[in-house]
Amino acid sequence: MLIRRACAGDERQIAHVHTESWKTTYRGIVPDAFLDRLTIESRLPQWEQALCEQGEERIVLVAEQEDGTIVGFASGGKEREGSLPYEGELYALYILKAMQQVGIGRQLATSMVRELQQLGMGSMVIWALEQNPACRFYEKMGGRPVRKQPITIAGRELVEVAFGWNRLEPFGKGMKMADDGELRID
Repeated sequence: MLIRRACAGDERQIAHVHTESWKTTYRGIVPDAFLDRLTIESRLPQWEQALCEQGEERIVLVAEQEDGTIVGFASGGKEREGSLPYEGELYALYILKAMQQVGIGRQLATSMVRELQQLGMGSMVIWALEQNPACRFYEKMGGRPVRKQPITIAGRELVEVAFGWNRLEPFGKGMKMADDGELRID
């Protein structure tokens, strides 16, 4: 699996992963009618803009198979809320359901942490819906719940949880990037 910075031309595949991941991850959490209306076209402008803004303020990484198919992505940059004591934020991490549980999320998250560290950020936060199964993943990666807040999606009241890392240095401890670019776990 190749983890690389997203580039022009990746928008449609990222929008596909984003749309399909929402439909599989949030079914039963977010109203079905809302999920059923999600389309690649509805997400495409968001990703076109994100790739245009990519730089020191925003980073988008993709997980790409050998055939060029993007199966996951991560987006991150400076912490957006301003009221939390974290420098960086992992804005989004999504992987197609068929490709989950094989280490791609760990690769994307660890690569994003490296990018944030290169920008001088030593701490990070990510927000996730409380019912999202990925919350367990964030805890396994060392994130600690630091705040909860209400959020309304399609008329449904939900709760978002912020997971924080006060120090990014130990993130992914025991993992090494091999010369071939693959992430190895010791």
